[in-house]
Amino acid sequence: MPRESEPSLNERAFVLQALRENVRMDGRALNAFRNINLILGDEYGVADVHLGKTRVLARISAEVIQPFPDRKFDGVFTISTELSPMASPAFEVGRQTDQETLLSRLLEKAVRRSNALDTESLCILAGQKCWSIRVDVHVLDYDAGLIDASCMAVIAALQHFRRPEVSVEGGEVTVFTLAERVPVPLAMLHYPFCVTLSFFHGGEVVLVDATLQEQQMSEGEMVVTANKHGEVCQIAKFGGVPTDAIVLLGGVEMALNRVGQLSSIVSRALDQNSKKSGIESMAAELTDENER
Repeated sequence: MPRESEPSLNERAFVLQALRENVRMDGRALNAFRNINLILGDEYGVADVHLGKTRVLARISAEVIQPFPDRKFDGVFTISTELSPMASPAFEVGRQTDQETLLSRLLEKAVRRSNALDTESLCILAGQKCWSIRVDVHVLDYDAGLIDASCMAVIAALQHFRRPEVSVEGGEVTVFTLAERVPVPLAMLHYPFCVTLSFFHGGEVVLVDATLQEQQMSEGEMVVTANKHGEVCQIAKFGGVPTDAIVLLGGVEMALNRVGQLSSIVSRALDQNSKKSGIESMAAELTDENER
C-alpha cells in the first residue's frame, strides 16, 4: 500500500526538541495557522481553499428529487469526498483510506448533523418534490490540515451557492433558469469551522494547524468544531496520548479564537465576490443596451 515517506530519526529528534523549546520549523507560533487563501469560482457554489500547501476544492450541485418517505418535509443534503493520488502518493483511486473515512465522518458531523443547513427550506412540495444539495470535496494537494481546509471549503461553497427559483401551482412545480429569475441563496442556520490541534511530549505541547511533518510525529490529535458565536458543535479525539482536562480546555479556547478569524476570512471573500459580480452584471447590462 502506498504511503508518505516517514521522517528520519535525526529529523524526528530535531523537530521534537525544537517543539519542546516552542520553535516550529516554519517559524510560526504554536497557535498560528499557515497562510489561508480562499478563492470563490465564477459559478455559484465553487470554493477553492489553500491552507499552506494543502489545497481543497468544494463544488455544490442541486437537483429536484422525491424526498425520503420518513422525511417528507425535508430536503436531502449529502457530502462526498475524493482524495486523489495527485494530492499524495498515500491516496489510491477506488480504495478508501482510513483518512478519507475519518474526513467524511467529521465533515458529516460538523456540517450536516449540526444542522448548519436548514433542510426544511429545501422542501418544495411535501412528500413529492424537494431539493437535493450535494457537496463534492476534492483534495488537490496535501500537506496536512485536511479537515480544517475541507470544512472551510464546504461552508464557503454553501454560502456562495445559489439554487434556481421554483414556483408551485396546483401541484405543478416549475424550475426557472438563472436567466429567468434571480437564484436563491441557501438557508444557513450557523457556520461551523473545524480546528485541528496536535499534541506532543505527553500533551505538554499543543500545536494548531500542524504540517505533514509535524503530523507524522504527533502523539495525538483533537478536532474542535465551533461557530463564531462560541458554540462548540463537536470535539473529536481519536486515540493518541491521554490529555489533561485543563490542556483540552485551553485547546478549545484556542480553537474558538481561530474560528472567529476563519469566519472573517470567508465573509470578506464573499463580500469581494459579491461586489465583483455586481460590477460585472452592470457591465453586461450596459453592453446589452449599447448593442440594442
